[in-house]
Amino acid sequence: MEFKTIFSGNFEFGSQRSYERLVQLCEHRIENYYKTDVLIKLEDFLDDEGFALRIPRLITKGGDKSWRNTINLIEFIAQYAVAGSMSAWMVEDGTVLKQKHVEPQSDKAAVQSFLKGREMISEKGRETEAMKALSRAISKFERHGLAYERRGHVNYLLNNFDDAIYDFSKCININPNYSKAYLGRALVYIVKEEYKSAITDLEKAIKRSIPLQPIYWQARRIKSECHLALQDYQAAIFELKLFTKRKFDNEDSNFKYVGKAFFNYGKALLAVGQYDDAIKALDEAIKFEDMEEKQAADRLYLRGKAMKEAGKSGFEEDLKAAADRGSQRAAELLEEIA
Repeated sequence: MEFKTIFSGNFEFGSQRSYERLVQLCEHRIENYYKTDVLIKLEDFLDDEGFALRIPRLITKGGDKSWRNTINLIEFIAQYAVAGSMSAWMVEDGTVLKQKHVEPQSDKAAVQSFLKGREMISEKGRETEAMKALSRAISKFERHGLAYERRGHVNYLLNNFDDAIYDFSKCININPNYSKAYLGRALVYIVKEEYKSAITDLEKAIKRSIPLQPIYWQARRIKSECHLALQDYQAAIFELKLFTKRKFDNEDSNFKYVGKAFFNYGKALLAVGQYDDAIKALDEAIKFEDMEEKQAADRLYLRGKAMKEAGKSGFEEDLKAAADRGSQRAAELLEEIA
């Protein structure tokens, strides 16, 4: 039985000698180990000038054996790479059956410095150490796009926004298909309130990822917030309609933002006069109980306002509940209608 398979990523080999040796070994391996039963035709994605393997996105079909052979081949290739990563999915009717992420794990200095720096990012207070390790990785291999992206993230965390833009841009110049770098740079633009530039980068992040990846939906959600900031409500509605229709499991990083997305969806719908749809969206937003008091007040206030605009009864109850939770806007609206 055949399944849909998707491959995306790149590997950098650093030198012509390493690259040519890897190509020879792969040709031998494909012919003798796998009997050509692999899902990737390497010759279609080899970069002879850049000494790299680049697969922006490959969608094909294959069975379990072809999948296993291809993953084994990718893991073999990764041993010779100095930077990069590759992701793969096996899918049936939109459900992920198998997933694999492969990256270099060798003892090469650039590889080990990158892995060490990336690990330290998650440890609070070790950002400076992480920066030094990532900079070492770059000094060992100047085209280490992922190290630039991670260093950009550290600079973002440390509020070094100009340095962050530099690092994210360097990653993009090296690997124009790396969606995380576009997302990272967009977040910096948002801090600077340069929303149009952020939207441009978020569109690129969406285009260079797939709906099976959390980053795809993260980019759509953040893009909707940029449109809201610009009061482009129709564009925000488009993104939020897609996001709120998606079912995220508890382990997905997007799950914790679903309530906020429904709230923003209701806000945008209310702004364009789609009151009934706004009420439905805010009904969903209010179902999320892990809200702070202010969030609960804002959601009740907006639903009350939408119900009032739609001519529905019961809006006063929402406004009173919102006012009790500290909403000044709800209290003022209650005074107006008293």
